[in-house]
Amino acid sequence: MPANKPIMPPSPCRHASGVLLTTLLLAACSASPDQPPARACPALSGPAMVTLPGGDFIMGADPQYPEEGPPRRVHVDAFRIDTHELTNADFARFVAATGYRTIAERTPPPLAGAPAEMAQPGSAVFTVPDADDPRWWRWVPGAQWRHPAGPADSITGRDRDPVVQIAYEDAQAYARWAGKALPSEAQWEYAARAGQPAQSALAEPIDSGGTPQANYYQGVFPRRDLGIDGFTARAPVGCFKPNKFGLYDMIGNVWEWTSEPAGAGADRSGGSHVIKGGSYLCAGNYCARYRPAARQFQEGGLGANHVGVRLVSKVGAGG
Repeated sequence: MPANKPIMPPSPCRHASGVLLTTLLLAACSASPDQPPARACPALSGPAMVTLPGGDFIMGADPQYPEEGPPRRVHVDAFRIDTHELTNADFARFVAATGYRTIAERTPPPLAGAPAEMAQPGSAVFTVPDADDPRWWRWVPGAQWRHPAGPADSITGRDRDPVVQIAYEDAQAYARWAGKALPSEAQWEYAARAGQPAQSALAEPIDSGGTPQANYYQGVFPRRDLGIDGFTARAPVGCFKPNKFGLYDMIGNVWEWTSEPAGAGADRSGGSHVIKGGSYLCAGNYCARYRPAARQFQEGGLGANHVGVRLVSKVGAGG
């Protein structure tokens, strides 16, 4: 596709059989042998949640894509929000306490015309396209939160990585157990903006010296991620500087669920919901969705290996 045309069309990505896998058309690339070494991440410190004051802000400012606008003034009451994305360790404690099984671990409902592998528990995983298979997203049997890219992939030793491969229902289940909730889209965008001007759609998240300030995709998308930010996949939470509200990874790393339905038919376990923030798969030459105003839609019943969550609670609530 020509570089000067908008990528990220609103129409969904479909499996070769016509079965809807995901509306997310972001992608990752294999690590190259000469990429920079992974950066060292500082230890996590500070509170697990912060209280944000209520206020007004312009939601959908500087829209790059039609679904982001029009800009409008929105009021948000004070609320509390997690300082970082939910981690593998957080989710493991929930599973140990409740015995919960995610949607990806359950046998999928039968789908007419679906390939055989989609009758097995699994989830959507990005794979670099090649001449034999041009698909970016594929159903991988055995892909789930403990094995984000499939059975050969493990989260062992990655307790601090953001948990992924959790569907909307899974995120809601954790939120209820923790006494929290998924943020509304307005809460999420207000928190990400942190009182700062809207980020230009043309600006990558770098400092004045050109150093990446978030985990996103640098290089020739989708063939090669240079890993200049120190990562070519998910980064441990809190590796990059927080925003003015003290919140980490509000852009990049993994997309985050919100409670916002994408349209008619969205409910607790079905339909589509808005996700925010972009991910490590988002490239400057591809979609520029590592902006607070950016939004995308994800099927409620489907996880992916670049979608996670952070939670909110009312002021005065524990957590």
